[in-house]
Amino acid sequence: MFRWMGFVRSTLQALTEPRLPTRLLALYRRAGTISSSVRTTNNPRRLTKLPKGRFQAITLTDSALQRARELLSQQPDAIGLRIGVRARGCNGLSYTLAFCSEQQKGDEVVVQDGVSVFIDRKAQLTLLGSEMHFRKTLISSEFVFNNPNVKGTCGCGESFSI
Repeated sequence: MFRWMGFVRSTLQALTEPRLPTRLLALYRRAGTISSSVRTTNNPRRLTKLPKGRFQAITLTDSALQRARELLSQQPDAIGLRIGVRARGCNGLSYTLAFCSEQQKGDEVVVQDGVSVFIDRKAQLTLLGSEMHFRKTLISSEFVFNNPNVKGTCGCGESFSI
């Protein structure tokens, strides 16, 4: 009987205690690589048209530009940020961010307000029309990708599918 009462008490506490969100998404640096979280948007955006008749693959918000400048100022040999996509997580794909010291063959280069972003050749179609945003809260700071091409994300928010 006492075990049963303990189970009921712990179940009631679990239901009534305030919880932290299950998706605590944080930016972390590891060996020169920046990992990021993803978020899906339901509002497809229009692409930013460039003067040459081309469209910009990704747009950075003001907060993302400011944070990118801060990160790049700490890395003297970096000329920009490299964004890629790799197979990882329970939903298939995950974004990768790293400091870029030289442009690789096939990279799409997006320059916005003095910040250079190099998009890996394999990630160009995946990121087309995306918006990169930086969000800072009391418990985390993260780059968030609003990608209209994403069809779904996993429960933890680290991976997505197209």
